[in-house]
Amino acid sequence: MPCIYKQSIVIIGGSSGIGFAVAQLSLKAGVHVAIVSSSPDRIATAVDRLTKEFPDQKISGHTCNLKTENVESDLEKALLEASAAHDNVLFDHIIFSAGDQLRVQSLKDIDVNLIHEAGRVRFVAPLIVAKLAPRFLGNHYSSSLILTSGFISQKPVAGWSVVGSYASGLSAMARNLAVDLKPIRVNLVIHGAVDTELWGPNRETAIAEYAKNSFMGRVATAEEAAEAYIYLMKDTNATGSAVSTNGGGLL
Repeated sequence: MPCIYKQSIVIIGGSSGIGFAVAQLSLKAGVHVAIVSSSPDRIATAVDRLTKEFPDQKISGHTCNLKTENVESDLEKALLEASAAHDNVLFDHIIFSAGDQLRVQSLKDIDVNLIHEAGRVRFVAPLIVAKLAPRFLGNHYSSSLILTSGFISQKPVAGWSVVGSYASGLSAMARNLAVDLKPIRVNLVIHGAVDTELWGPNRETAIAEYAKNSFMGRVATAEEAAEAYIYLMKDTNATGSAVSTNGGGLL
């Protein structure tokens, strides 16, 4: 499989969770990494951790709030800054792993505002990233955009209609973008339960409860989930594809 050594990537949502784990695995493979996140403090902490672990690698951090009405201009600014920090390079890959707290609500309690807000980070932002991607990626099949969804797109759960609708939409988005952006490849990673900060303040309790019904008796680590992105960066024959890593959650 092709080597990604010395390639350059941008990870949107790279300051924590799966995105941070992708940054670590990429740096281990000799890839130059730029991370984008909404929190300057989390970016500073993440860059400091990565720099200590990989002192000889090129690492940069950039701020962008994906929830604003100015998301396109803010993303453009962050990507321009990332490119400048890496000697105005055309990146080889853009990874979108950003997320926010899931808007889980019973159908009778949803409203238009909740529907719109639920899609800002997880649906609107990746589509805008795709619009900007041709300016910042090499126009070649070795380049790729990798999006992120969840197994709710494949297995319905009561109370998850809003989130599930956006998650399912990401599958169609990735396939259609593969047509619109060719020869740049576009792929999707579909996760099951992963141990990250998005579980919120009751993280340990919620994970322990979920693990009881898991085939593995556990929840995946961010590092395990991150391996799917490394594969999709390397497989230059994969486009319009989805890699599912769910611990049997669909069975």
